[in-house]
Amino acid sequence: MTTRQKDTPVFSFDENTGIAQIETPAAFSYAETLLYLTRSPLECLHSVENGRIYKLLEAGKELLPVEISNPGPGRLHLRFMQGPPADPDAIREAAAYTAEWLDLARDMTPFYATAQSDPLLGPLASGYYGLRIIGVPHLFEALCWAIAGQQINLTFAYTLKRRLVENYGKKLVWEGRTYWLFPKPGDLADVTVEELRQLQFTGKKAEYILHVAGLMDSGALSKEALLASGSYEAAERTLLAIRGIGPWTAHYVLMRCLRNPAAFPIGDAGLHNALKQLLHRTQKPALEEIRQLFAPWRGWEAYAVFYLWRSLLPEGSPAIQTAGLPDART
Repeated sequence: MTTRQKDTPVFSFDENTGIAQIETPAAFSYAETLLYLTRSPLECLHSVENGRIYKLLEAGKELLPVEISNPGPGRLHLRFMQGPPADPDAIREAAAYTAEWLDLARDMTPFYATAQSDPLLGPLASGYYGLRIIGVPHLFEALCWAIAGQQINLTFAYTLKRRLVENYGKKLVWEGRTYWLFPKPGDLADVTVEELRQLQFTGKKAEYILHVAGLMDSGALSKEALLASGSYEAAERTLLAIRGIGPWTAHYVLMRCLRNPAAFPIGDAGLHNALKQLLHRTQKPALEEIRQLFAPWRGWEAYAVFYLWRSLLPEGSPAIQTAGLPDART
């Protein structure tokens, strides 16, 4: 079968092999994708081995361990490790998730046109051509990851995420590999602040995460409502009204989950370090100078930030050090 979802590239499914083939745009680099996905050995929600990505997806009521590979230009293979899902809709849902995760539906032409003649962004856009923002499609995961990452380094943020996932997420073991799903808001319904403190979350972060879980479990907060709010600013206001979410966290979520290319986490420490290096400075630039630097990239700030983060990763290195600045609010 061949189909097109609203936010999904064309894909086809071979029932004999259990493989969905997803078309990828010309401006897509699988190598850059793998480099980003292997930035931390502490990652627990996916793994990469021999150029193949392994991840657990949930579609309908099915847990689907999948293998994502790049058999050639212009396509990805999404192999269902346990065979074809019982529900055909689960195939479409898995393909849609993969496309959203890797931002495959994004038309990058305007971004590259903007960057082409820019002295700072141009070399990055050329050198990392095809790099797309690897997203966090589920809102609760994006919010928890952003809150956990406030005021700490990336290594400890990954440690906290792993502890949260392994204590409250779903697990599936298949062919010797352990797959994990990030917990849903309802999975934390009976969790206490003290329990999260035992995992080394601060008391404030524990409060913020459980508050967000309650909002989402009750339906007071949802990705669908944020996307339907009518404007970038309206979604930002909704996020900023939540305890524990300041400007950096809100823009990080707008960038990685809500997929707004104009999201601008200007207070990000990794962004500051990247600019300091590229500008050959001993001190990070002031916020007003950063705003001036970003002015020509208006509408594509999120992608400019992502490419600047990428510049911090030495070729072949397993870590991009991007971490948030203090931002939590009571």
